[in-house]
Amino acid sequence: MKKQWKPLLLAAFFVLAACEPKQKEVGDMTEAELTEYAKGIHERVITLDTHDDINTSNFTAERNYTQRLSTQVNLPKMEEGGLDVAWFIVYTGQGELTEEGYAKAYENADDKFNAIHRLTKEIAPDKIGLALTSDDVRSIVASGRKVAMIGIENGYPIGTDISRVKEFYDRGARYMSLAHNGHSQLSDSNTGERDSVWLHNGLSDLGSEVIAEMNKWGIMIDISHPSKAANMEMMKLSKAPVIASHSSARALNDVSRNLDDEQLMMLKENGGVVQTVAFRSYLNTDKNSANRQKSNEVNARIAERENFEIKPGGMFRAMTGGAQSDYLEAYRAFQEKHSAEITEAINAEAPPVDVSDFVDHIDYLVNKIGLEHVGISSDFDGGGGVEGWNDASETFNVTLELVRRGYTEEQIGMLWSGNLLRVLDEVQAVAKQIQGK
Repeated sequence: MKKQWKPLLLAAFFVLAACEPKQKEVGDMTEAELTEYAKGIHERVITLDTHDDINTSNFTAERNYTQRLSTQVNLPKMEEGGLDVAWFIVYTGQGELTEEGYAKAYENADDKFNAIHRLTKEIAPDKIGLALTSDDVRSIVASGRKVAMIGIENGYPIGTDISRVKEFYDRGARYMSLAHNGHSQLSDSNTGERDSVWLHNGLSDLGSEVIAEMNKWGIMIDISHPSKAANMEMMKLSKAPVIASHSSARALNDVSRNLDDEQLMMLKENGGVVQTVAFRSYLNTDKNSANRQKSNEVNARIAERENFEIKPGGMFRAMTGGAQSDYLEAYRAFQEKHSAEITEAINAEAPPVDVSDFVDHIDYLVNKIGLEHVGISSDFDGGGGVEGWNDASETFNVTLELVRRGYTEEQIGMLWSGNLLRVLDEVQAVAKQIQGK
């Protein structure tokens, strides 16, 4: 008798299943439904930004990232925007290729490593943890904390001591570029395109040795700032996938900091990932120039009326220590106070580069080299940010725009963190092979 009921029960199950409401297509959703759907995705995926610069004056007991500082990234803003992972950058500007220059560069790098460790070990270990592997990322996120990771922008602090590659790995660095803006002892920089002056015509012999050493210890090779010739050499030499930690598509905007199609195709073959960067002038130079010109006019007019001094770039860069941070805080307060007036006056004639322009580059890269080779970065506190994603508190807007474009939850998860963590896993696996582990 029981067996006779089984077909009837199965039939009833399939009827009920057929009656369940199906998920609406994105194009059929109202704005409120779309936003709610995107919020669900944003909460479930791990959001990871591969490039956030730091000022060590913001890593002290009195002033630090537990506070809602004027910095684009800090813990309150990461919480507000749902940004899970921030790669804090040990950046060193390019100086003289001398022993004195190398010593100063190392001192700078040492200070930044110490600051990041201070945040995660002393200041706020209950709020943010340092991750060294993809498993670390997932376990720290699962614990309810934010994640810090460390990248090195410019291999200049290595000097001529190749043992520092292992030292930096031991201190938590998981990617490094061999140059920044200016040729280093390791590699030519993209800046050679401006004046056609080159130092190595690609990599130096020491740079090639450093590539092998990075492969050995499991540090991802970052091709965002070096020259094209150097990048092509790196991808040929590397036994592991590489990354571009903060670059966009040169085909859409022809600047030396973006990767052209030849580099992109080689990166695809290498198995790497390009972390699309939300940097206005790399995304759309013409649009950004028009907006900046109009912005300068409007800001100057309002500042004169309010007796606020706007410091030009040279004067700002000459500031040291807390003075620069204090000015930035005052400037941002001025901007916030008059934001409505400023925005209305500027946008009427010259709207800013925005999240849509940013995702245009993601679309191009996905179509060109495949979704599994594309990721996301901001370059916050280093000049990055676009309208709609001007700091970590607005991170959700990127996910929302990706949903508008038709990306699925799985694809958004890959773009936000899956692809980059896959490369990190592969780089660390290659390192174990080289070490014979």
